[in-house]
Amino acid sequence: MTHAPRGRNVEGRRFAWTIGMGLLLMISAASFADDPPRVEAGKVAEVTLTSTKARTDPFNEVVVDVAFTTPDGATLRVPAFWAGGNAWKVRYSGRTPGAHKFVTASSDADDPGLHGVSGVVEVVPYAGENPLLRHGTLRVADDKRHLCHADGTPFFWLGDTWWMGLTDRLAWPEDFQALADDRAEKGFNVVQIVAGLYPDMPAFDPRGRNEAGFPWEPDYARINPAYFDAADRRIAHLVDRGITPCVVGAWGYHLPWLGEARMKQHWRNLVARWGAYPVVWCAAGETTMPFYLAEDKKGDAERQKRGWTEVIADLRAIDPFHRLITTHPSRTARASVTDPAVLDFDMHQSGHGTPAEKQAALAFEGWNTEPVMPVLSGESRYEALEINPTLTADDARKAFWAHTMASGCVGHTYGANGIWQVNREGKPYGPSPAGNNWGTTPWNLAMKLPGSSQLAAAKKLIESVPGWNRLAPHPELVAWADASNKAPAPLCAATPDGARLAYLIAPGEVALSGLPAGSTFAASWFDPTTGARGAPFELTASPEGRATASPPEGEHDWALVVSPKG
Repeated sequence: MTHAPRGRNVEGRRFAWTIGMGLLLMISAASFADDPPRVEAGKVAEVTLTSTKARTDPFNEVVVDVAFTTPDGATLRVPAFWAGGNAWKVRYSGRTPGAHKFVTASSDADDPGLHGVSGVVEVVPYAGENPLLRHGTLRVADDKRHLCHADGTPFFWLGDTWWMGLTDRLAWPEDFQALADDRAEKGFNVVQIVAGLYPDMPAFDPRGRNEAGFPWEPDYARINPAYFDAADRRIAHLVDRGITPCVVGAWGYHLPWLGEARMKQHWRNLVARWGAYPVVWCAAGETTMPFYLAEDKKGDAERQKRGWTEVIADLRAIDPFHRLITTHPSRTARASVTDPAVLDFDMHQSGHGTPAEKQAALAFEGWNTEPVMPVLSGESRYEALEINPTLTADDARKAFWAHTMASGCVGHTYGANGIWQVNREGKPYGPSPAGNNWGTTPWNLAMKLPGSSQLAAAKKLIESVPGWNRLAPHPELVAWADASNKAPAPLCAATPDGARLAYLIAPGEVALSGLPAGSTFAASWFDPTTGARGAPFELTASPEGRATASPPEGEHDWALVVSPKG
């Protein structure tokens, strides 16, 4: 990133502000209301504050918040983060054009470098094509069942799993950017990535380092700002490629090690660093799962459920941008907390050994669970995961279709073994604390496994269904035409306007029911293994509102798209 410095004196205090290439406007500021820096809507302005005092432990001694007032009068209290030494930084983004005024508030009111500093950031309309900036960050749609952008544009979540993607085993920039480019070009729009406190390893395992070390000092005395400086580049690059970072704050079992107070500090730092970007917050990974070698697993699980609920409530209170919040579960997010109201949507771990029909049952259960919220699978059958037997693209693809169809087509997260824990050629990740090894496929080969392309093609098909963002599961509207067929039951999702999407885990003639008598529909078959869509044909409902269809030849799963003609 290059910068063009500018500076002047205002109210006796020296500052300079610089405009960086890309998504971040970097400012070192006191007050500049008469010549404010300008930033496009959705992009991030960063203001640097410099303490006037020498401090022994600045991270723990001082808390700085910055109150931004938008042109329409709303006030956002944005946390600042300690950037090392005597520097604090605040990052801000807005979507309303006009002057966004700010004033800082420090817990040390006698430090004029941190307290009472005022200024203005001028927000101008965004002129680019990045959907995260053009349409805004994600929110729950009005039906409380689906996701959309801030402006209401529908959003189908197609995630990828990079749990350890902030480590130096996925080197910056070449490895990280190559993987991001591949996923963006295929149509992935979310990456689930852990903010330094990782799964499948003990604390301070060398495999959890990035080029600047660990995220925390070994005794958890304070954060390591340099770790997060290196992580910043990766998070910003995902956004620049139109990919929403789903930031997982920590794996659940780190909570007993840090304690609730330190974990809240950890999350405050993440909100201050990345909350201004169009991110999604995932509080913890496998929220209630104790450490693999824990002595009191039952006690740790109970503490984690209570403690993470408390941490999530605090996260919700301190995030001024109100990014979506979920948590990655051992089974379901709603069952991982004591109060589901702290969540915006329900993430499932639907199981690596779980067959498709059981994936669908779990998703349908989530659809029918209160409180109503969007439901998606954040971890299912990782392609190339070496369990008995090793999972294939067929396993990953069928898990996608089964869970997605039975949860209203909100979305799904894919995983490829080799990427999530970042195997390198000739240097695989190695064993977990429990002693097992999930496989040795290098990340750059895992990137090319067929499952990612198959799920990308499925996303495009679902988005082609008229009114797809109002699809709801209706298993009662489809059945095998031959009642003696013992294959898992076909699945159906339908819109209020009559469009239908049916999924057949195995080939066979299907019967659609509940159609308007005598009505004619346009239909086509989709091959989930190749991404090819067959020639359109017509279906006409009988007087009983039934119609049957058989897929083309091919001993694999199929999808059927049915739309009212005209």
